[in-house]
Amino acid sequence: MSSAPDLLTQYGLAVIFVWAFAVQAGTPAPAVPMLLGAGALSGAGRMNLASAIAAAMAATVCADMVWYSLGRSHGARVLGLLSRFSLDPDSLIRHAKERFVAHRLRYLILAKFLPGVNPLAAGLAGAVPIRLTRFVLYAAAGALLWAGAWMALGYLGADVIERIATGAGRLGTPLVIIIAAALVLYLAYKFARRQRCLRHLRKARITPIELNRRLQAGDHPVIFDLRTTLDIETTPYGIPGGRWIPLEALDEPHQLIHKNSEVVFYCAEPREATSARMALLLARHGYTNVHPLKGGLEGWREAGFVVEPLQVEARPAVAAR
Repeated sequence: MSSAPDLLTQYGLAVIFVWAFAVQAGTPAPAVPMLLGAGALSGAGRMNLASAIAAAMAATVCADMVWYSLGRSHGARVLGLLSRFSLDPDSLIRHAKERFVAHRLRYLILAKFLPGVNPLAAGLAGAVPIRLTRFVLYAAAGALLWAGAWMALGYLGADVIERIATGAGRLGTPLVIIIAAALVLYLAYKFARRQRCLRHLRKARITPIELNRRLQAGDHPVIFDLRTTLDIETTPYGIPGGRWIPLEALDEPHQLIHKNSEVVFYCAEPREATSARMALLLARHGYTNVHPLKGGLEGWREAGFVVEPLQVEARPAVAAR
């Protein structure tokens, strides 16, 4: 089987383009070794550095445009596609939304350096939406910084990289076994953690039909909207009687919720991930009647139930249009 340096030497810019596109489109593969290798080959005179950077930039902008277009056509729901490839969809998607709000257009540049996050940032930019011209400008700037920085580092450290590659080649199979074992252990830990969350979710969640029945019957569960400020900005309504709160307000839930209350959480993450995580948190604090809402706000709307405008004080602006 050919190694990355062999592939780069044999197929050059085509490998860089395909690899950069795949990584920045969301494929869980490492990009840094390929970029460093391209820079090292350029430093050795076996590849043109400017052409290599241009190939990676073009591929990255193409990947960004795919997810930007999906965000424009499908909204933030498109992010659910990416959660299927993650063992921690709550952290992946919710953190991306929060950082998008915090950094705005600068997040399009930062996301290039964060594994698996770039398609989320591009999809969110399309969902908000950010103007296409501004999006392309920031996407291209981020691609240049990402590809240029790693390839320049490889170019300057070509001799060191060659020695490292030679040493790794001598270790051969033992090194591969160690890396593979560490990866398997990490994936097993993440999988077990996710399965625990899903088991709790299946046991505790309430359907929109059941929640509506209780509301119509005069029951008064405490309903909390756990969506991010980005969700509120793009979808400024919620379930009647629901109250939006930031997650940090639940660090000390006894100050906010009586222990005997029936609590319903809803969010916008796939498989109600945020609601399930907060339900687990309250369970650790001794609450016994906490339910994530199946399908979240979208599930409530799809069931045909009414929503009402959601009032949130001091909502931040999401991004420059």
